[in-house]
Amino acid sequence: MADMSTTLSSFRLPNPILTASGCAAAGRELGQFFDVAELGAVVTKSIMMQPRSGRPTPRMAETPSGMLNSIGLQGPGIDSFIANDLAWLHEQGARTVVSIAGGQTDEFVELARRLYGHPAVSMIEVNISCPNVESRGQVFACDVSASSRVIGAVRRAADPNVPIFAKLTPDVTDIGTIARACADSGADGLSLINTLLGLVIDVDRFTPALGGVTGGLSGPAIRPVALRCVWQVRQAVPHLPILGMGGISSGLDALQFILAGASAVSVGTAVFGDPSAPMRILAELEAALDERGFAALSDAIGFAHLDADERQARMTVTV
Repeated sequence: MADMSTTLSSFRLPNPILTASGCAAAGRELGQFFDVAELGAVVTKSIMMQPRSGRPTPRMAETPSGMLNSIGLQGPGIDSFIANDLAWLHEQGARTVVSIAGGQTDEFVELARRLYGHPAVSMIEVNISCPNVESRGQVFACDVSASSRVIGAVRRAADPNVPIFAKLTPDVTDIGTIARACADSGADGLSLINTLLGLVIDVDRFTPALGGVTGGLSGPAIRPVALRCVWQVRQAVPHLPILGMGGISSGLDALQFILAGASAVSVGTAVFGDPSAPMRILAELEAALDERGFAALSDAIGFAHLDADERQARMTVTV
């Protein structure tokens, strides 16, 4: 079978399947279905400095081939997270990617400092797809300067041995421009994509169905958008690794992201209906690579960007 190991900058993983931030908290819920240490890594729900109750209910709404969520970064705050969730993940032997979020640059910096040197932290995912109170609520990742400022500040404050990945939103005109700005500011890689902003109207109450009005759209409905973003960012910054996500529910879905340029993938919404989905998708991806003649996952990364002659030559060498 194919060698499934991969790397995200200096972070080495035995396989390319991770959880997606926000869909499995810090992994405890999934721990009753399989050993979380068998995953490439667990990506935690985005953590903030202070405890946060989140947005008003209702918080979730079903949509065709997807769902809207309006949780609002509910969480225990960084101190409780380190003492409980991060400690639990360390005890399980899980590789951990900590997602951090803040309303201003200083919050991101302080979070990076709190995590500095912690033995359980393998990578930091910087969720710049959240509102920027420094700029009247504009999302950090929708602005080149704001993205650069946060990523540069976190890179300077974080443990230099821990890669930082910028998590980008698809709700921009040119995601390649944002990706290049993050790369120039010190990002070691990019996470693509966060949810798309959406809305559902309750036609009986004549009001938005979610208490927070808008929510993040996830699930299979967004997969083509996510793939397009991975493809474009791979072309914009080919030297940086990509963690791809967005509607992955099978091994073939994951393979599309790998071929488009992702070095690993996160599985999110699928776990709500199938908590064991990450391990199933890993097995399906391994079989799909083997069936197509890839001796290693690394051989398939970005393969769809090659022209016909290059693909033929590469496959001939592989076989």
